[in-house]
Amino acid sequence: MDVIEVPDPDDARLADYVRLRDVNLRKSIEAEHGLFMAEGDKVIRRALAAGYAPRSLLLTRRRLSALSDLAAAVDAPAYVVDDSVVERLTGFDVHRGALASFHRRPLPPPGEVLDGARRVVVLEDVLDHTNVGAIFRSAAGLGVDAVLLAPRCADPLYRRSIKVSMGAVFTQPYSRLADWYGGLDELRSRGFHLLALTPDPQAAALADALEHAGGQAVALLLGSEGDGLSSRWLEQADTGVRIPMSGRAVDSLNVTAAAAIACYELMRPSARPG
Repeated sequence: MDVIEVPDPDDARLADYVRLRDVNLRKSIEAEHGLFMAEGDKVIRRALAAGYAPRSLLLTRRRLSALSDLAAAVDAPAYVVDDSVVERLTGFDVHRGALASFHRRPLPPPGEVLDGARRVVVLEDVLDHTNVGAIFRSAAGLGVDAVLLAPRCADPLYRRSIKVSMGAVFTQPYSRLADWYGGLDELRSRGFHLLALTPDPQAAALADALEHAGGQAVALLLGSEGDGLSSRWLEQADTGVRIPMSGRAVDSLNVTAAAAIACYELMRPSARPG
């Protein structure tokens, strides 16, 4: 166990952890160095179990004893700092006492994650990292085969996405489309029936549309938090679908709640292809 005491937040060895709440800075740093951050011992352990290679571990002194087995499990330097140092470095109180920096892996091309897939969720311009993490958690927990992201979607390996997903992003197969304009073409060429989730009261109920799709592979399209799906993707879908509402002054759900219900419907035994 290579535990190293670091008293100075400006120490170059801690550069991976600087200003973790500065989204623009973190995007730049993480893209440049090919890394991502995991927060909390459970999430760090799940990244290790999924085979991601650690760059380093950062532990607070008050949590060192409780997390000594984690430090021993990480094949990389384990930096130990006081609470005041970690707060100055990261910009917030790391109350779980553990952060880790990991090497990213190249994303597989969309075709690779679609091979053999029958139930897929496709996100168009979901920009909030919390929402992306929550959707991944639902998709992974309910057994969705793959998730595809439009080019502008938030990064599933951003710290906040990982935290909200509780590490589900490490095991859920996913890829990013290179082209928004023609991004649905590969799904269509592989025989997927494209369902566009919309609050339109004239759209078919999701459960009915899945029953109608029969044994066909299905891709469910989910749009951005505010505007929903673009007109282009709505037009390219085979069927507009909705989650029926009770009519009590609510015409739709937020994207994470809708995704959870939709993933459940997708994976119900009666809705799965035979």
